[in-house]
Amino acid sequence: MEKFQTVTSTYVPLPIENVDTDQIIPARFLKATDKEGFGDNLFADWRYDKDGNPKPDFVLNNPTYSGTILVAGKNFGSGSSREHAAWAVSGYGFRAVVSSYFADIFKNNSLNNGLLPVVVSPDFLSEILECVHDNPQNTLTIDLDQQTITNNKTGRSEAFEINTYKKECLQKGLDDIDYLLSKKDKIEEYEKTRMYFGL
Repeated sequence: MEKFQTVTSTYVPLPIENVDTDQIIPARFLKATDKEGFGDNLFADWRYDKDGNPKPDFVLNNPTYSGTILVAGKNFGSGSSREHAAWAVSGYGFRAVVSSYFADIFKNNSLNNGLLPVVVSPDFLSEILECVHDNPQNTLTIDLDQQTITNNKTGRSEAFEINTYKKECLQKGLDDIDYLLSKKDKIEEYEKTRMYFGL
């Protein structure tokens, strides 16, 4: 996974509440077992018409908006536990998703796949959505080390919470297996100690 430290980017607004995982990646795309290609079908039913043509009124098809941060409405990622939803958001090129609330399973799946879910207050969420509406070139800065997100138009920042272990994994670009492998020497030394004492 790519290391996550500080990201400053324009952002894509999706001010829709209660976006569930079937809207993020429809069930018909779940047959694949690896992460490749899911970004092409992110929000597929909103993004394309029945003939596969891009819908010009959907935000991902609007060249006005771009960036590696998705700003969504309250309760993003509800519904089924499919990990593919996090694959799709990350596969599209987003490094972080900002909302005032995430479903727990989507939040955990995101963290496991190098995608940072940032929870902000409803007031801050409204502010950054209003700012990008006024100026699509507005940027956000997400500092994982300091656990802050800043609206660069107003200078206002908020702190966000993240599990300490998952924070380290993101900072180092490690998934759970990579993390265990990085501790291989310590694990082997511990096992030798157990053998020495007959445990």
